[in-house]
Amino acid sequence: MLISEITEKLLAAKKEKGITFEDLEKAVGLDETWIASVIYRQASANMEEATKIVTTLGLPESMAEPLTIAPLKGSLEPQIPTDPLIYRFYEIMQVYGMPIKAVVHEKFGDGIMSAIDFSVEVEKVPDPKGDRVQIVMCGKFLPYKKW
Repeated sequence: MLISEITEKLLAAKKEKGITFEDLEKAVGLDETWIASVIYRQASANMEEATKIVTTLGLPESMAEPLTIAPLKGSLEPQIPTDPLIYRFYEIMQVYGMPIKAVVHEKFGDGIMSAIDFSVEVEKVPDPKGDRVQIVMCGKFLPYKKW
């Protein structure tokens, strides 16, 4: 994945200031994962949201404007991802994709889950055997049109 120059600057400022995505969520008033998607240029913010992001990071307001431009989404390379965390999602879809699809179709009919009318939440769930990652994806069901 190629990281844009603006993303590099935002991440460097985030690291330098010791700011978490959760801190940005509190400052902006929107979900931390959505804010991360803006920083990684997979979503666009309005000017007010973008300004809150850059000023919270201690950057000039002039850096907000690029965050308002609709990005080129889906920046992963076409080959199988090699980053271990991202690869696990690929592996999960290889193993559970068809079963999930079957259950969705059984419950909703023939259609898809929107990635536009969509949210994702990442939570840390304490567990005595080792903390767990809980990811909740919520997308609008879109039935296929018949004509």
